[in-house]
Amino acid sequence: VQPPEKPLQAEEWNRLRESFQSPEIFEEVMFNSMVRCNSPIDVAKSLLTHVAKNNGDIAYNLLLKYLALCVQQGQTSEIRDMYDIMKIRFRILESGAYNLLIKGLCNSDQWRMGLTLLEEVKKIMIPSRTNYESCIKAASRHQEMNLAFELYHEMLSKDLVPTLDVLQAFFDFSRGMKDAELQKELFGVLLYLRENQIYPHKTFMRSIKLWFESMPGGNWRGHLTNIKDSGQCPVCNHQLEDSDLTEEEYNNLRERIIRDVIHGTDTFRKTSPQEFEAFQTFVENRLPFDIVIDGLNVSHIKPRRMQCENLFDAVNCLAKENARLLVLGRKHMLINSSNWKREVMKEMQNKADFFFAENISEDDAFLLYATLRSGKHCKFVTRDFLRDHKACLSDSLTRHLFRKWQPIYHVNSKKMFLSLFIQQPAFSYDCVVQTTGDTWHIPYKDSFEEKYSYEVPRKWLCIQQQ
Repeated sequence: VQPPEKPLQAEEWNRLRESFQSPEIFEEVMFNSMVRCNSPIDVAKSLLTHVAKNNGDIAYNLLLKYLALCVQQGQTSEIRDMYDIMKIRFRILESGAYNLLIKGLCNSDQWRMGLTLLEEVKKIMIPSRTNYESCIKAASRHQEMNLAFELYHEMLSKDLVPTLDVLQAFFDFSRGMKDAELQKELFGVLLYLRENQIYPHKTFMRSIKLWFESMPGGNWRGHLTNIKDSGQCPVCNHQLEDSDLTEEEYNNLRERIIRDVIHGTDTFRKTSPQEFEAFQTFVENRLPFDIVIDGLNVSHIKPRRMQCENLFDAVNCLAKENARLLVLGRKHMLINSSNWKREVMKEMQNKADFFFAENISEDDAFLLYATLRSGKHCKFVTRDFLRDHKACLSDSLTRHLFRKWQPIYHVNSKKMFLSLFIQQPAFSYDCVVQTTGDTWHIPYKDSFEEKYSYEVPRKWLCIQQQ
């Protein structure tokens, strides 16, 4: 539906409605089209007036679409009016309406009203990431950095993951400010990137560089570089942190994971204590393994092939290296079916140890346990990121060790992947944000990727204090 270019009278709207193939959804389709085409606000208003006269009131979803158009165009007084109307008509609004209202008000000179709405949302639900970020950006834009960081910490405490966009805004709006507390907060954001293995994209990296260089009396200088294979920075000659865990770090990590993750709160909701005990006995009698494979997960690598063929290729590829393999499977794999051929399963069991869990069990805890009990050399193969387990770890140091240890080889379905990954890690140095106090080294990506990724960037920003 093409929206009209100017407001229409009632009979004109009626004619359009009657000519539409599904008149009962005409208004909804028309509003969607107005939002898409960014129609003038008075055209949308004339349709709202027409609906109100015809029906005596306006449905919530139509008010929401009109509100979306007002927000899109920054029509502050209309947004305020819509808020008043909707609050009178509907005692509690849902998250979609609050997202729009807060975003619309925060992008205007009435941004403090957005903060008031955020407080209102808190009384009825956990505000969304969008709610917080709209308010954080508004506070940053108006140089109220203390308020912006207060909201940021509140957001993190509610386990909401900030977008790179809002993290970049902190650096953009703090440029040139002389404030020790603010500096500490921004260093904290860089350490957040480190702890979560987040790589800024090029524009975000430039914002970080400019912020450092704008710091009054700081004498910071940034240079883009590639780190040598040895882990040395060609700009400042500093040696980056080693990617390998020491024996002590490994033992510490193993104890923590077994305590916090495996015997912590989440395991036995997904497996029974009896099954996990049987698995522990199975592992202890066969230690150590070189590689532990998440069988079900790897069996889905190439969707058009039989699952047992995918797993067979992986096991075959890894067995060539004379590695001792443990494959974590599910009981349904033992039943002859179109995806799981009995003779293929038998052949695989000659090349690897298999443990078949109940079909409803989650095998992450099994995977972690068998790998950690086998020792520092042992690797695991899965397409999962195990983020939930990292989140269960009780302190940031352990989370950092987990990230360093976690050899996630995001399996590539185009070529047989696994022989590559038995080799040592690609780098001898740790690819995360690092600091010595008077230097910072920040790995970055060329392009923007909101999706979390374990692909390691090759480019670095070296910042040193002169």
